[in-house]
Amino acid sequence: QVQLVESGGDLVQTGGSLRLSCAASGSISSINVLGWYRQAPGKQRELVAAISSSGRTSLADSVKGRFTISRPIPWNTVYLQMNSLKPEDTAVYYCAAETRLRAAPYWGQGTQVTVSS
Repeated sequence: QVQLVESGGDLVQTGGSLRLSCAASGSISSINVLGWYRQAPGKQRELVAAISSSGRTSLADSVKGRFTISRPIPWNTVYLQMNSLKPEDTAVYYCAAETRLRAAPYWGQGTQVTVSS
């Protein structure tokens, strides 16, 4: 199994920055991809950024140029650096791990990000 714990969510003003952290534990060697998702009230959960075990990254178009995903080597943590935050970035941000253990991803409990206008 894999356990994920997110941290770093906060209330910030428009244009501000935050760095989210996701600490992974358990069967870390089984992780293929670590990703950040977000879910705003009344909206579906969406993928924000992901990074593979080989270091390949992907970002949603809505956050390109503002967000960066990174992780140390060897990895047990993944970071989401969020700059130039906008009110529409307000959401609960979840960390998810795709692993070789099972088809369904593992999820963290989420961390709230609120951007005030």
